[in-house]
Amino acid sequence: MLLRNALRYADRPAFVCGDRSLSHGEFLASAHRLASALHAAGVDRQDRVAVLSMNSLELATVYGACELHGFVAATVNFRLAPMEMRHIISDSGARVLVFESVFTDQIAAIRDDLDQVERFVVIGGAPDWAEPWADFIAGGKADGPDLPPPEPDDLCYLIYTSGTTGRPKGCMLEHKAEVATASIIAAAMQLAGQDRTLLMMPLFHIGAKAIALAQQWVGGVVHLHRTYDPAAILADIETHRITATHMAPTLVQGLLDCPDIETRDISSLRTLLYSAAPMPPVLLDRALRAFGPIFQQMYGQTEGIGTLLPVSAHSLSDDAGARRRLYSIGHAFIGCEIAILDDAHRQLPAGEIGEICIRGPVMMRGYWNNSAATLATLRDGWLHTGDVGHIDADGYAYLVDRKKDVIISGGENIYSREVEDAILAHPDVTGVAVIGTPDAKWGEAVLSAVVTRPGSTLSEADVIEHCRTLIAGYKRPRRVVFVDSLPTLPSGKINKPALRDALRQGEI
Repeated sequence: MLLRNALRYADRPAFVCGDRSLSHGEFLASAHRLASALHAAGVDRQDRVAVLSMNSLELATVYGACELHGFVAATVNFRLAPMEMRHIISDSGARVLVFESVFTDQIAAIRDDLDQVERFVVIGGAPDWAEPWADFIAGGKADGPDLPPPEPDDLCYLIYTSGTTGRPKGCMLEHKAEVATASIIAAAMQLAGQDRTLLMMPLFHIGAKAIALAQQWVGGVVHLHRTYDPAAILADIETHRITATHMAPTLVQGLLDCPDIETRDISSLRTLLYSAAPMPPVLLDRALRAFGPIFQQMYGQTEGIGTLLPVSAHSLSDDAGARRRLYSIGHAFIGCEIAILDDAHRQLPAGEIGEICIRGPVMMRGYWNNSAATLATLRDGWLHTGDVGHIDADGYAYLVDRKKDVIISGGENIYSREVEDAILAHPDVTGVAVIGTPDAKWGEAVLSAVVTRPGSTLSEADVIEHCRTLIAGYKRPRRVVFVDSLPTLPSGKINKPALRDALRQGEI
């Protein structure tokens, strides 16, 4: 793919980040040169190269070097604490660590524990114990190392999960799976070489990485933003005539709340793909009225993508069935399957709630150094997502909750998303997370953490009364706490374990 792009579109931009860019030809040359330098440093096929960076041309180049020459890119979430970074780098067995200078203090704090790391390469100002990126890459050959090309079954990436159920697990992603992912998403988004895709979500996350691959699949341009700045995003859409972008629902809300949306010309934007979570109905209605029918929803996880709700289903219709499907997660991607299975691994009929399971060419091989978790997640060819949902008679899948987030109160199952959607329907509410808390009488009680609009006087009683006409009495929150913000994961999902910890420690 990278070789083809360099041959066909040598002078066309491949990546743009701020005022810097790399053409497809320059990107290939940089990736070759880095790969040659890595090989000279002792990195061989299937050896891991850890990378800790915000979105940057250098991060893209690390990925390109690994994709071309059979190394494995092990991604490190830059939002983690040093000890969490240490776990990922050590677990991966990386021989080389590439990191941005803004993270020097974090790496310095754990450097003595990273026994297997032989070379530290820094992007930007270098401490005396690390090699500057420019010096390191200058030692490589322009035509790359003398290595055979990677095989389809070779590992390409080691992308670590968010770690909501324990320590982050490394998902082993093979070349063949990533090629399948790129081609499937490119087709679903109808991407072409003339498209310009803007990405502000971090490339260490599978969502943004998959979209970047899809744009590379067709030889287009990827515009990288290092941080989420709604005004800057809207400005770039106007200036560069961006045609596609990808974000979590919470980021869509930020765009809608930005005053610049009233004055910027965003008519070039043809596709806004959202993922990480279904968009709350109130927010989706507002977004459709503001942007028009340009939305697609992708459902999946680091372990593998699963379904797509296409643009054609994202319209404000008076038809009850069409409105209901608008809040689904769609059909399985081409070449993939989706099923609802019970705890005995039996497929359930339409309408019955069970675990959402997917299979197809886009799944991970398994978890790195974690055979127990692999066996629990991959069974009989199915990837068990840990999500609860159902499929309707027309084959549309609906996400109800995470299995671990289902609240059992008085013997009744309460799905947190249903309660969250009800609370979000209040005009003063901008964010909410619902969790279960221990209750001596009912086993668990519903607690909602609510973020309100500035100046709101919303009270706990107001929230509970608001829910009275929308959901059953046993589903209504028994306690409401008001917070300035909700903890989130890099994917944009709400970090409910962190919320539970904050409650236990009395921080909320």
